[in-house]
Amino acid sequence: MSINTLLAGPVLRRMQSERITLWLATSKPVQWRLALFPDKHDSQVHEIRGHCRELKVAEHFYVHLIDLPLSMPLPTDSWVGYELSYKNDTDGEWINLTQESPHLLYPGKSTLGFVIHSRVQSVLHGSCRKPHYARQEGTSAGDGLVRADQHLLELADTPTEWPALLMMGGDQIYTDDVAGPMLVAIHRLLDELNSPAEHLPGTQLETSHTLHREQPHYYTRDQLLPKTKANKDIRAVLFTGVKKPVFTTDNARNHLISLAEVMAMYLLVWSPIPWRYTEMTIPVDVPTEFAERYEAQLEAMEEFVAELDCVHRLMAHIPVAMMFDDHDITDDWNLSAEWEATAYSEPFSRRIVGNALVAYLVCQAWGNAPENFSDDMMSRCDEALQLPGEEAHEELITELIAFRSWQYKWDTEPALMVVDTRTNRWRSEFNPAHPSGLMDWEALSELQQRLLGHDAVLLVSPAPIFGVKLIETIQKVFTWFGKPLMVDAENWMAHRGAASTLLNLFRHGKTPQNFVILSGDVHYSFAYEVELRSKKNSPNIWQITSSGFRNEFPRKLLDILDRLNRWLYAPWSPLNWFTKRRKMRIVPRKPEHGSRGERLVNGSGVGLLTLDANGAPLKITQLLADGDSIDFRKRMEDEAH
Repeated sequence: MSINTLLAGPVLRRMQSERITLWLATSKPVQWRLALFPDKHDSQVHEIRGHCRELKVAEHFYVHLIDLPLSMPLPTDSWVGYELSYKNDTDGEWINLTQESPHLLYPGKSTLGFVIHSRVQSVLHGSCRKPHYARQEGTSAGDGLVRADQHLLELADTPTEWPALLMMGGDQIYTDDVAGPMLVAIHRLLDELNSPAEHLPGTQLETSHTLHREQPHYYTRDQLLPKTKANKDIRAVLFTGVKKPVFTTDNARNHLISLAEVMAMYLLVWSPIPWRYTEMTIPVDVPTEFAERYEAQLEAMEEFVAELDCVHRLMAHIPVAMMFDDHDITDDWNLSAEWEATAYSEPFSRRIVGNALVAYLVCQAWGNAPENFSDDMMSRCDEALQLPGEEAHEELITELIAFRSWQYKWDTEPALMVVDTRTNRWRSEFNPAHPSGLMDWEALSELQQRLLGHDAVLLVSPAPIFGVKLIETIQKVFTWFGKPLMVDAENWMAHRGAASTLLNLFRHGKTPQNFVILSGDVHYSFAYEVELRSKKNSPNIWQITSSGFRNEFPRKLLDILDRLNRWLYAPWSPLNWFTKRRKMRIVPRKPEHGSRGERLVNGSGVGLLTLDANGAPLKITQLLADGDSIDFRKRMEDEAH
């Protein structure tokens, strides 16, 4: 079968007047030519040599990162059309990507395009995109990225009004919660791409090819490990599913394992093109007891795939910033010191985490800040991708587990600062089973230094810094009983040292005056205004959470928790004085058309934040995937807590 040259992309990454970064995946090695057509300015044509790195993932799968410095800076606040063309080494003809993929173009446009904003006037943001998510009542959940594309489409005639960027704040993929139909599609695609075989340590499988073909272990991947006492903890961490009766029940028995599986997942969630070379009809390998589940997941997956044209188009037109959360790697990744000791001490679980990290580097982190990843590191990555399971692969995994430069800053105005809350953890000094602080003292001190000199900042923390107090209290109760994994026990206030250091950061005299925190993770959306009670000139702090793109909280349960939280932590409640936030005044914004006591929005979608000239929010909106829009109304003075 002849495979289309373009597999995924172009994805716009960091875009500046003097330097632009794009990510793509192809089925063969190619040369690139980029033509830029800024409005009312001279066009530019660049044959890209020396500014594109190519990584070979499989015989028919190559990843490219174009990181191009421009001698003629691009104008800001105006449309810049672009044409990206390729040719094979053996073929002198340049082929425009949109010739093969016309769905990438917005109606009325003859080229792809983008706008580099001199100031961030608006931002799209969100997290948590589970392809097979389906509501219990069977109605469509939709996809927040499709809603984001619709927003750009509505403004296609005035693209200077487009948001400055799309912030994807975690769980861009779910390695640990994979639908049977998705895993089948991955395996069939890998056959077409001809991925290399990977030796999988600690299992009874010969190589990853055995896993992809003869023994795929659909819904039964916990059985791959030999049944020894030492492997019991590994199965609990990765495969048996983390049971969280307070919130939800997750099943991780289809956890992605091989490097090729994770790399293929990225293609299948960002582009419709690879779906031409795979399909999801149920194979004989699926155990009969899971057939009904498979068919239910198939319906949700077909809905997801049908809208990927829009997602592909969106990411080719707006700069996309990304940061991992746990599901990009595995559920509850680095939750506690005990979790780390368990997962990293056994070769198989270490490989699973490491493979997800390698794929995150190649598909997400690399484009955030290419300078964070040296040429030597990317050369080692290239070798690991081509020889998975060999020494170079193991050495790269060791390097990435220890790597501490995933955080980054974009020089927008206000600056976009994205923090890593997963690998710089403040481990519990008292009990290794207790949740670690999301950032340690050193990382928080470095963050404070980066904040100096800024009047306003957009700070991205995958988990909310100021969350729903009742839900955080439930998390703490489960931790007290020694069951932190029974709920998502990760929040900024769960660790005394991290919480105290973080809150002191807001009290620092040189903290930015306008401090907007963008978060996701929790599967519901809300907006808080925060003031320091003891400081006359308190910085203006906003906690704005949008979650998820395609995931939601159990509806009835969230409604109960939302209303209980309003009652238990009302202004007059003495419970407020038992919280680490007692020196702060938290004022929730009320969702438009929300009922009395309702402060949380539950629905797949994408956040839209509009800023004024000083970097303060003018409007906070949740664009729901069903087409509705909900504004969070201005502060409710009588509701501070």
